[in-house]
Amino acid sequence: MLSLAVQKTKRLCHLSRQIHQTVLKVAEHPQLEDSVTNSFASFINEIRPEHMSDIVRHRSKRMILDNIGVGLVGTQTHVFNIILQYCQDLQASAYGNSALCSVYGGKGLKLSPTLAAFANGVAVHSMDFDDTWHPATHPSGAVLPAVLALSQMLSNDRKISGEDLLMAFNVGIEIQGRLMCFSTEAKNIPKKFHPPSVVGTMGSAAASAKLLSLNKEQCTHALAIAASLAGAPMANAATLAKPLHIGNATRLGLEAALLAAKGMEANSLILDDTPGCSGFSAFYGDYQPKSLSPAGKDYEFHLEKQDIAFKSFPAHLGMHWIADASVSVRNRLISHSGSFSPSAIQSIILRIPVSKYINRPFPESEHEARHSFQFNACTALLDGQVSIDSFNEDKMFRHELQNLLSKVVVEHPEDNVANFDKMYGEVAILLENGDVVTGRCDTFYGHWRNPLSRESLLKKFRTNAKYALKEDQTDAVIQIVENIENITDSSQLPKLLQ
Repeated sequence: MLSLAVQKTKRLCHLSRQIHQTVLKVAEHPQLEDSVTNSFASFINEIRPEHMSDIVRHRSKRMILDNIGVGLVGTQTHVFNIILQYCQDLQASAYGNSALCSVYGGKGLKLSPTLAAFANGVAVHSMDFDDTWHPATHPSGAVLPAVLALSQMLSNDRKISGEDLLMAFNVGIEIQGRLMCFSTEAKNIPKKFHPPSVVGTMGSAAASAKLLSLNKEQCTHALAIAASLAGAPMANAATLAKPLHIGNATRLGLEAALLAAKGMEANSLILDDTPGCSGFSAFYGDYQPKSLSPAGKDYEFHLEKQDIAFKSFPAHLGMHWIADASVSVRNRLISHSGSFSPSAIQSIILRIPVSKYINRPFPESEHEARHSFQFNACTALLDGQVSIDSFNEDKMFRHELQNLLSKVVVEHPEDNVANFDKMYGEVAILLENGDVVTGRCDTFYGHWRNPLSRESLLKKFRTNAKYALKEDQTDAVIQIVENIENITDSSQLPKLLQ
């Protein structure tokens, strides 16, 4: 039997080791109050509507209107019909009477909040017609369906004002922008995973946490839970599965916030770069996070510094450079010879960035066509434009277009990088008589350097909305979005979208 002195010595040694290990842990990990994750949670919890500048309000309302429009036209697609049937079956079998939330173009159809967010998110990206940001992601579709569903879910207990909805939307956009700015590789056209499936899930969680009025600790856990629900590989681009990336982002982010509200917990340092134990850094190899500035009237949103790109036709953003360049060539050929004659073309040279998933010589589906430099260049040459109808089977597989596709040669100039802020599109046509006609686009109309006018944005919205809404509904949606700060009950908006 050990003496009391020996036992006391052993206890002191054990206590000393515990203290030493604790000191090491403190040295290895930042204090929660000083962590990057804590600064994000504080921002979500403390930012207020009066902190949004006029520029942020203006740009985000344009994003909301455009996103609703592409969601409405997206309800006409095959992939949306598959998802809607799936959600209705799931609603009937598992969710019972929890159908509270509107489905775009659903004519009175309602689903549970998470299923409505999912279905509407899929509609938004079903044509790849939604907005694109820099660093590269589709920010609006991952957030808007979630906050619209929440506005209806919460309406029985409290009315969510339009001002609060706009604030939550901007929180979701801001979180995405800041996270992507922590990585250099995030600025380029992606190779490994589809960005909105990662940062979009985080943005949805942040926006939902804001609208649910979660406290700072709950906001931390909402972000951490969302990180465990994020991610989708680029191999599913140009397939029916790609729209699921946006649908899942908005749905799973909402679920993360709802779980945090119920008491679910997760890693409180999820956004910090912790050596040997990856959190959000698992998605980006060069992830270098920084704490957000304190919320307040002097806080500068990323949206204030970086505007958004809106698409004029439903395809990958890179297609807009090459389509504009092709139209330029077509117009020069017509000016030169009085008409456009495909038979006079010997070869078509496309000078484009290196990006494997959007280099598709002979696309076999509408989704591949939306991700094909070759298809969009040749369609613009043949028709003078690319439109919604360009991706119908009768247009895709016509003989004249297939013949032009067979003449395409791709080049990758070293100065043409796969980056939406730096890339360009160039098309050179070699004619049978030896002449060469070239067109180039450095900034297409709708890019953040050349934003759509209000008239162009409204024209796009009305064109898209007519597939699902009556004219008076369309006018009412425009009125609400453009004056959203004055709306006392934001659940009016999703109700109008049926």
